[in-house]
Amino acid sequence: MKHRKPASERLYSEKAEKKMDKVYKEYGEGKLHSGSKKGPVVKNIKQASAIAISEARDKGYKAGGKR
Repeated sequence: MKHRKPASERLYSEKAEKKMDKVYKEYGEGKLHSGSKKGPVVKNIKQASAIAISEARDKGYKAGGKR
């Protein structure tokens, strides 16, 4: 089991982390697209993490602050 920080110290909520895990899994399988499903396949882990954080924020989860 992973060691988790207390809720007060977390950058991302648990729901946001689950959403990010799902996006990273899609990236690993080569099924993550930028934009719509017709967009190009994401080949950069940094782009995948940006998509994951963006999707988590869109859902209203705590996913770090905007820079």
